[in-house]
Amino acid sequence: MESPRSPEAEIGHRVEDLWEVTEPQLSPSEKLNSCFGDIPVSSFPLAPPSQVIEIPSDSSLADTVETLSKHKILSAPVRNVDAPEDASWIDRYIGIVEFAGIALWLLHQFEAASVGTIGSSAGLPVNGLTAKLEALGIRRTASGAADGALASTASEAKKSCPEVAASVGGSFFEALTSSEFYKNTKVRDISGSFRWAPFLALQNSDSFLTMLLLLSKYRMKSLPVVDLGGEGKIENIITQSAVVHMLAECVGLHWFENWGTKKLFELGLPIMKPYRLIKVNEDEPVLRAFQLMREKGIGGLPVVDGSGKKAIGNISIRDVQYLLTAPEIYKDYRSITAKNFLTVVRSYLQEHQDASPLLRGVITCKRNITIKEIILRLDTEKIHRIYVVDEDETVEGVITLRDIISKLVHEPPHYFGDFFDGVVPLPEDSRV
Repeated sequence: MESPRSPEAEIGHRVEDLWEVTEPQLSPSEKLNSCFGDIPVSSFPLAPPSQVIEIPSDSSLADTVETLSKHKILSAPVRNVDAPEDASWIDRYIGIVEFAGIALWLLHQFEAASVGTIGSSAGLPVNGLTAKLEALGIRRTASGAADGALASTASEAKKSCPEVAASVGGSFFEALTSSEFYKNTKVRDISGSFRWAPFLALQNSDSFLTMLLLLSKYRMKSLPVVDLGGEGKIENIITQSAVVHMLAECVGLHWFENWGTKKLFELGLPIMKPYRLIKVNEDEPVLRAFQLMREKGIGGLPVVDGSGKKAIGNISIRDVQYLLTAPEIYKDYRSITAKNFLTVVRSYLQEHQDASPLLRGVITCKRNITIKEIILRLDTEKIHRIYVVDEDETVEGVITLRDIISKLVHEPPHYFGDFFDGVVPLPEDSRV
């Protein structure tokens, strides 16, 4: 037998060996569960050092955004700088900070203010910004949590949301990012808020099955692996993208071909029905796109043309970084529509010779291709979603990394038990 061509392929060969000796009466789905349940997380290849990043809790929000952007990562664990050297991992880390969380936290804070300005040099009244944000549906409840309702009535929302959001132009983001508040607020100041992901850590002894379930059913985009036998520090970070890359390296193995040659419709993909697909029109404000992503709990959406049917681009939650790290590129725009955003950011990326999925056209597929073909395209293009279209190129659905992993394994009854006890912090709207 040929030697595995990569560490990921080696895992595939381990699954192959287990597949051959698994009880023959088990269904293919049960066999996969059994195989992945027997492989420890410690076997997963280490992430590149540039992706295993910790954010000190005394870092400013501005520095945190810069760090996430520089390393091209969506989120990072936050290390408590006040914890003693011998602290356990549960005391060493206070949460996971995300791009989207930072941006929305800032918007909520300014929306809550009733007097003052955003940055002494900008002189933009906060109470004027408050009205704009309320029209976007970003509001605070009495407890301080986000209220996802748009306006007091649906008709008000439809009327005011696009109109007012469109008035938020380039100066808005320049004022926001130049404010002393943005520069001086520390990451620890927002710890434990609903805008954070819970700190769910894996141990080396946990199984692949646990890891795959957390990355799919439980919607975690990345998972830190903590070494409890040593200093309790993060040894590895496993992402949805890394898992799909592992699957791409398993092409040709019997167990993978048994599953991977199934057509999308045979596996119930895409999961979402066409009428429930969340999308944004090219003429709608880009803020509306990010607000929808947060409200609906999705990581990206298609930008469609005037007909509302054909995709002209894709905006991901990670793209919010371009509103925070390069606000000057919008200064000539009185309003930033989704189409304007795509155009300006693409020009910015080309000018800086920065590789990004935004530079490519929309990646689409038909419903009758195999999940193997989807995996290979996602892995090759380094993207997180692919849109399903019909013969007329009308967008019918979306398939994400999470969707693929969710079709690989299933959760046995009472599988997790007390696994989630001690998660720090546990947001009010936690999905787990």
